[in-house]
Amino acid sequence: MDPDYDLFMAIVTSGSLSAAGRRLNTSPAMVSKRLSRLEERLGTRLLHRSTRKMALTAQGQRLHADLQTIMTALREAESRVQGAADEPSGPLRVSAPTSFGRMHLAPHIGAFLESYPAIDFTLHLSDEFVDLFADGIDVAIRIAPEIPRGLTAHRLARSERVLCASPHYIAARGEPKSIPDLAKHRLLAATGQLPWRLTGPTGPTTWEGISHVHTNSSEVARELAIGGIGIALRSLWDVNRELEAGTLRRILPDVTGSSDIAIYAVHPPMPTASLTLTAFIDFLAKLYGPVPPWE
Repeated sequence: MDPDYDLFMAIVTSGSLSAAGRRLNTSPAMVSKRLSRLEERLGTRLLHRSTRKMALTAQGQRLHADLQTIMTALREAESRVQGAADEPSGPLRVSAPTSFGRMHLAPHIGAFLESYPAIDFTLHLSDEFVDLFADGIDVAIRIAPEIPRGLTAHRLARSERVLCASPHYIAARGEPKSIPDLAKHRLLAATGQLPWRLTGPTGPTTWEGISHVHTNSSEVARELAIGGIGIALRSLWDVNRELEAGTLRRILPDVTGSSDIAIYAVHPPMPTASLTLTAFIDFLAKLYGPVPPWE
């Protein structure tokens, strides 16, 4: 492949011009010069760059996705020549939300790698938005109502959410009998999770509310609910064990979170998905379907 394309991919993977220079044993000035030369040759800017931040332009995202497809095809061609045809192999960089990844992905990675030992697996857990193009992620698990254009999405399972609280909280402060009763109770949610979009007997509604404890961690909100601090709206995949054990109780059982939330595997668009990517998505589909294990 063109050396300047190799340089561009190294910049995206490394996250900065200086880091790419260290990776390629080249000075940052030379990296910048070669990147400018590539942009001039292509007639478009590929990266927005400043002293503090670097981000792919729309054209850079498109080139990065196309080059990833080409590199995957080249690796598979080499594997066929070396006698490893039709075997998933090589790097696979996966991103997932922290709680979901810890609870429902990490415990199953061993089984996946037993089936495909030639895959070099990397797992990145974060509750922040992950840019697949800029962060060099091959596939991400997203829990969302919809997936933006520009990404290929595979629906894995629904994600039902329920209102719940601990028996200790209910004994101390009572149990709401209707959605308006939530005004008399302590609510628990991480930053950005309120207002709640709920679906009840009278249809969809939005409940504003303020979290009794302010936190940027969804896992902390969950633990506060278990500790008896208030009422939380949680995904079944997150609290099904506690509901079964009785450490949390479902309240307002005829009310759920909005029904349009689902769990997806998403990746940059490509003409043909690699064997490695296909193997992982198929593995997830069998793991979470046809009925999610948390249901």
